[in-house]
Amino acid sequence: MGGGSAVSTLTWLADADRLSPWREATVVVAGLGTSGFAAADGLMALGAGRIIVLDESPSDANAEKADLLRRLDVEVTLGPGATATLPEGVHLVVTSPGWRPTAPLLAQAAARGVPVWGEVELAWRMMQPDRVVPWLGVTGTNGKTTTTAMLESMLSAAGLRTSAVGNYGRPIIEALLDEIDYDVLAVELSSFQLHWSESLALHSAAVLNLQPDHLEWYAHEADPLAAYAADKAKIYSRVTHACVYNVADPMTEQMVADADVTEGARAIGFRLEVPAVSMLGVVDDLLVDRAFVAQRRDSAMPLAHLSDVRPYAPHNVENALAAAALARSFGVPPQAVAQGLTDLHLGDHRIQTVGEVDGVTWVDDSKATNPHAAASSMRAFDAIVWVAGGQAKGTTFDELVATYGAKLRGAVLLGVDRGVIADALARHAPEVPVIVIDSGETGAMDEAVRAAAGLARPGDVVLLAPGCASKDMWPGYDARGRDFTAAVGRLRHA
Repeated sequence: MGGGSAVSTLTWLADADRLSPWREATVVVAGLGTSGFAAADGLMALGAGRIIVLDESPSDANAEKADLLRRLDVEVTLGPGATATLPEGVHLVVTSPGWRPTAPLLAQAAARGVPVWGEVELAWRMMQPDRVVPWLGVTGTNGKTTTTAMLESMLSAAGLRTSAVGNYGRPIIEALLDEIDYDVLAVELSSFQLHWSESLALHSAAVLNLQPDHLEWYAHEADPLAAYAADKAKIYSRVTHACVYNVADPMTEQMVADADVTEGARAIGFRLEVPAVSMLGVVDDLLVDRAFVAQRRDSAMPLAHLSDVRPYAPHNVENALAAAALARSFGVPPQAVAQGLTDLHLGDHRIQTVGEVDGVTWVDDSKATNPHAAASSMRAFDAIVWVAGGQAKGTTFDELVATYGAKLRGAVLLGVDRGVIADALARHAPEVPVIVIDSGETGAMDEAVRAAAGLARPGDVVLLAPGCASKDMWPGYDARGRDFTAAVGRLRHA
């Protein structure tokens, strides 16, 4: 695989930190996206002797970043074939999170014994040993971004200097290079980022849920779902204070049980019911804490009202409980939890009501890019016309349709894997009317909205919860959601 003999080993690299002799190291940065650019910046800050950035795309954005890096003595190669061969004499590869282990550059690194880190791992090493900012980490199949935003808002309401970073917000390295002396970071971590991380030791961490997703990324593994779960579980490794898990998802609790944590770290559950000891939960209309209070054996501390969680939906209450558990593990007072929830304005395309036409409510949850996320949306409504489809990423819809098929007034399907959903509906809810939009153009959304309007009755919800990624037809889920909103607007004025 690619030419090259084994490179001389830098013995310090296995335990490298900010104070290591980085001037001796030749480092390849794989990819010049947001995290790749941040990694190059971080390596310059460390004083790495030679930095080589490789990316297959010669886009204008990459060319602009490459020009800046070259002026700072970073070597950059862009264009087709740039990442085909690992250069000679490389001691470390820092990869963008989406790169699979089977990518030629990374496979060659593994064959030569060259370590591969992600930008997250590099950021962690950049803090050691004497500039450590605590990280509160969030992962899971769904809800990561919302939970991280809630957490950041709670921390800010407590008067702490904080920032949302990682898979949401900014790259972690960018925050570390700020001139702000942060008290704590709210860190969203994807399975890809965790895959390329080995030494993290977070203050506290939460796995919100686990459902099949991104299985195409793990297609090279014998058991893709097990490999995906193993990467998620890495967030608990070496945690020092609290491992937060979802009581309704036993796999997350098992991850905590199996984790090699720092002695003294606690297991903290959350659930939508009255909490047991060492849990957060719901009592009447209150979110309550029975974990971080002295009298937890016989009492619970009110944190916020259910009405403080917006938009209200059962899964969003779970997100708020997970964020509250992480915040409370860091000493955030109860009033700051409530204030953080009321201060928060979430981004668009997350269970967002975008219109009401003839008694039918139209809801944009384009962010629901896998079946589990779509199922979470369906939990919040009773009579649904479902707009779905796109790139299924190797997932199936049988469980979703079997569980929520009785709520469906009808379904409108579009996108490259629309047939996968149609087949699941035929198997498990054959009585549900299905309209398939065969057009692959973005204008198909207008056709889908008109079809949904024909199926809906007053009191129904037309729910865009695609259960699929969007890039077969749109640049991203946000563009898909905007097209849906615009189509609903045109329907209203028709």
